[in-house]
Amino acid sequence: MTTPSRPADDSAELLPVATPARTRAALRALVRPDRGLALTGIGVLVAATAVGLLVQPLLGRIVDIVADGRPAGDLTLPVVLLVAVAAVQGVTTTIGLTRIARLGETVLARLRERFVERALDLPADRLERAGAGDLTARVTGDVARVAEAVRSALPEMARSVLAIVLTLGALALLDVRFLLAALLAVPVQLLTARWYVNRALTLYADQRVANGAQQQQLLETIGGAVTVRGHRLEEQHTERAAGRSRKAVELTMRSVNLVLGFYGRLHIAEYIGLAAVLIAGFWLVRDGAVSIGTATAAALYFHSLFGPVNAALVLLDDAQSAAAGLARLVGVTDLARPTEPVAGKAGPAGGAEPTPVPQQTVPQQTGPRRRAATGAAVAADAVSHAYGPGRPVLHDVSLTLRPGEHVALVGTSGAGKSTLARIVAGVQQPTAGTVTAPAGAGEPSVVLVTQEVHVFTGSLAEDLRLARPDATDADLRGALATVHALDWAEALPDGLDTVVGEGGHRLDPARAQQLALARLVLAGPALAVLDEATAEAGSAGARALERSAEAALAGRTALIVAHRLTQAVAADRVVVLEAGRVVESGPHDELRDADGPYAALWRAWSGSRTAPHP
Repeated sequence: MTTPSRPADDSAELLPVATPARTRAALRALVRPDRGLALTGIGVLVAATAVGLLVQPLLGRIVDIVADGRPAGDLTLPVVLLVAVAAVQGVTTTIGLTRIARLGETVLARLRERFVERALDLPADRLERAGAGDLTARVTGDVARVAEAVRSALPEMARSVLAIVLTLGALALLDVRFLLAALLAVPVQLLTARWYVNRALTLYADQRVANGAQQQQLLETIGGAVTVRGHRLEEQHTERAAGRSRKAVELTMRSVNLVLGFYGRLHIAEYIGLAAVLIAGFWLVRDGAVSIGTATAAALYFHSLFGPVNAALVLLDDAQSAAAGLARLVGVTDLARPTEPVAGKAGPAGGAEPTPVPQQTVPQQTGPRRRAATGAAVAADAVSHAYGPGRPVLHDVSLTLRPGEHVALVGTSGAGKSTLARIVAGVQQPTAGTVTAPAGAGEPSVVLVTQEVHVFTGSLAEDLRLARPDATDADLRGALATVHALDWAEALPDGLDTVVGEGGHRLDPARAQQLALARLVLAGPALAVLDEATAEAGSAGARALERSAEAALAGRTALIVAHRLTQAVAADRVVVLEAGRVVESGPHDELRDADGPYAALWRAWSGSRTAPHP
């Protein structure tokens, strides 16, 4: 179960945060595959801690030998035993902490993999509503907090808890009155922990949200710097960034004050407990109930609790921060899980059952939305979609693509073309209606290419092999040749081994789009969906890029959101969307001569242009 994050402003609907119960359940599921490693690590740490508890009685024995005036030779055995205890404890502690650390790293890796898998499946409209800053903050800050807790807090917490439990047991073995005296510190420590936890969880969650809002504002301001300067909005954007930064700083200072108050209360508990143990030792020694060495061992036992008790309570700081981060990560994994299996797409890792998406985070969806095709290549039946209450985009759209058919979607901006394309591609789920798509057999059934193409960092060959890892160099060259990109690819400084992407050789928008089309050719899907895939090229390279797209689509079913109507001319059929409804459908020539909505679009777009023949 998840709850929606509180947005930093009215325009953002942040990704949800999992409830504490759901977070604990997710953590148990992550640890379950490595139960054996967890039990072994804890068992070895128990042995190491138990051996370490022999130090205080041995020191007490030395005190008794000295107090009784015995020969110096009597000190030999306790000293040798102290050395042996130190050696054994060192070895067993190392083994136990190593196993706990391995468990933590394994769980952390599993969490990262599942988070990335779910994040990649996020519906596009949901991510747009949340903003990139919220997801970025979770990918960076929250993952880092959880990783830090796993690497440092988890092993130390395990050792501290074991040391506390076994040391209290050892105090009881010396004399139960020592244990009762030591327990006087517990109420203060429990009240301190409760005081801290009640404030920390909400505070750290708010801090994570504020950091996400701050990153979102910085991304918007820096990413749109040209527009901001062009409209003289520097002052407004600076004030927004400063306001969100002030909010983040304010929450950080509140967390600092909270930690300072936490430490102060712990020191009071230490004073109460140690004073009580020393007073109890004084009375017990005076009455002859225990020896000076035993009282010394009791005092040393309680003093040795300072470290693990304070560590355990102080680690609540890391634990609460990590718990807040983990809840935000689990919130994303639950949100991204589809409510129904999607044809041609893998299910959750490890075969886990899908978790229903909370109703408050996505529009209500009814009925099966995607199933394998039986006849047509793809068919959308009565598909509707809304990005929120009162924001419908598509209304009962029905569309069938026959095998091998190329269909162009045209319409004015906001008509719903991209939304319908993403729904057909399976990237987005419709609010209502069904989509029948081709089932993949060893290869992707649908590939979506948009105008926003990402060039991944690495060699050009590695970038291409993202679509088909087993592709040979000949396959790569063949795909590049198909989209008319082989000449410039081989002309790069190192040919296909040239590093592209961030920090590498820069590809202009047209070449980056050809790279995406070459990946499409390598993937070999039954259905290709192009969402204004030629829009990023300038007018000079538009026609060349359109030829690349036509070559990539040859022999496969295609749905094309047409940025230029020359793509509609070349299509087998043109479908016109208007205000989220299909208003016309047919070949280009027929619709152009019908004097309807498409004819008006054609006249407005073509002007003095001469339409190319299909």
